[in-house]
Amino acid sequence: MAMTPDTDSNNKVAKPSAGDDTEIPSKDYLNPPPTPLFDGSELGKWSLYRAVIAEFTATLLFVYVTVATVIGHKRQQQQPDTAGAGVGLLGIAWAFGGSIAVLVYCTAGISGGHINPAVTFGLLLARKVSLPRAGLYMLAQCLGAICGAGLVRTVNGGDAYLKHGGGANEVADGYSNAAGFVAEVVGTFVLVYTVFSATDPKRMARDSHISVLAPLLIGFSVFVVHLATIPVTGTSINPARSFGPAVVYNGEKAWADLWIFWVGPFTGAAVAMVYHQFVLRNTVSVFFHRSDYAAAV
Repeated sequence: MAMTPDTDSNNKVAKPSAGDDTEIPSKDYLNPPPTPLFDGSELGKWSLYRAVIAEFTATLLFVYVTVATVIGHKRQQQQPDTAGAGVGLLGIAWAFGGSIAVLVYCTAGISGGHINPAVTFGLLLARKVSLPRAGLYMLAQCLGAICGAGLVRTVNGGDAYLKHGGGANEVADGYSNAAGFVAEVVGTFVLVYTVFSATDPKRMARDSHISVLAPLLIGFSVFVVHLATIPVTGTSINPARSFGPAVVYNGEKAWADLWIFWVGPFTGAAVAMVYHQFVLRNTVSVFFHRSDYAAAV
């Protein structure tokens, strides 16, 4: 997300010298204007399709690495000679968080590094991306997730893949669907709130190190959420991550629970957007008066 310098002549500070009324530009920056919901010209630009390809590839790699880690852990746990030798839940959480940090770093300059329909949805609501771009991103993410899960099945063999659950998200025994839904809403809120905070243009303008740390912060938020919610749902907070394995695994419960891993993350993303943009950043006027955007603080 681009940052634009503040060119408002009213947003200046006096030079700190006695008797000198010369003004210098403020170090503060205005937010970029909101992205139009529909931008037909965007569909004719190669940069859009390059970004879509980047989202597809990143999501494929993300699902492959993470689901392969889950399947590998379960295989080791069920073999007598390697029981207890797997990466464990901590290792699985690191696989998810670490892979997101790496892939966000690699793709942020091309597509924004969403790799998650819930993140894309939150940014769409915040007028950071257009509706056509968001739709293409989500399609690419879901297709990438299917291909990533299919690659895991190919590497592990169909029987082993199915035996160990295919890495599909399901609400765990002992937890209700309501509990799983709440876990996904809260977990996605943490992730998307971190995304908004780590990529806030005004904050990045004031603290130049924020943009460098953003992939690590986003990845770490994924890591800590996994620690909290793996026992409940296996942790989705990413509809594509749940959809891809559900398609390839094709288990009855995985399909029955899939709505939780779409509605929950989208709800969490929407709440995070409202909290960050309206409560913390006070940019309500952006959504109703485009010309007033420069006045939003």
